[in-house]
Amino acid sequence: MNRPPSPEALLAPRLPSPLEEVRDERFDRHGVRLLLKRDDLIHPDVPGNKWRKLAPNLRAAAGRTVLTFGGAYSNHLRATAAAGRLLGFRTIGVVRGEELADRPLNPSLARCAADGMTLRFVDRTTYRAKNEPEVLEGLLSTFGDCCVVPEGGSNTAAVRGCAELGRELRDRADVAAVACGTGGTLAGLAAGLAPGQRALGVPVLRGGFLGDAVRELQRDAFGGPTGSWSLDERFHFGGYARTSPELHAFADDFEQRHGLAVERLYVAKLLFALTALAAEGAFPAGTAVAAVVTGRP
Repeated sequence: MNRPPSPEALLAPRLPSPLEEVRDERFDRHGVRLLLKRDDLIHPDVPGNKWRKLAPNLRAAAGRTVLTFGGAYSNHLRATAAAGRLLGFRTIGVVRGEELADRPLNPSLARCAADGMTLRFVDRTTYRAKNEPEVLEGLLSTFGDCCVVPEGGSNTAAVRGCAELGRELRDRADVAAVACGTGGTLAGLAAGLAPGQRALGVPVLRGGFLGDAVRELQRDAFGGPTGSWSLDERFHFGGYARTSPELHAFADDFEQRHGLAVERLYVAKLLFALTALAAEGAFPAGTAVAAVVTGRP
């Protein structure tokens, strides 16, 4: 029996993604090398860690409707909608915030809708219970047979997909750093690195819950803790989709220095954190730090 082409065959991602060194005196003065792992160049419509997470889930879906979850500015929803348009499968996005249903769509949700995603707005209490059987059963009774992908795309398949990111960085850097939302990329990244390397996660949400989430994801994907990783929770700038004039000024300056368009909700916070950590002496002289650029503005 002929199998349908894989997402990789149809979308032709650029893998491995490029690893580029940038010279920045804020790192140079401490003897630290800054490398950019350009996962934003994997695919023009499904970039970065979203590709690494979605591809294994789309293989499992095999053309079925994909139902997934996210907030009003979710990169994951946008990537899923784009993949649905490109590969020809139906997508449903369950969006946190029932009040948004009566407002004009923001640019992120408008892009999802333009790519054919059906948007279902739910109140925040229901959204918090989205993994409960009765909530899922209610959604499936409305939309029919679906492949359900969790918020942020972080599940066992996604974590195993993100392990390839770590393997691409083996022996290329001492520290591999990534901004974190749901923890799936960090869980896989750490698992793929070689002994002696470590992964650093910079959460973009408040709450201090991410450590437990990463441990649970690694347990489900690999049977237990895998690789060396840590979190620095000081750089969320107030929470998801929150920014500040200081962060924007930093990102503007980084863009001018290095000619890289800096996405504000994840990548800017990661680069700001690494610059601060270098100034604090967190990286010994001679350390090579790879920052994973997970997406574009």
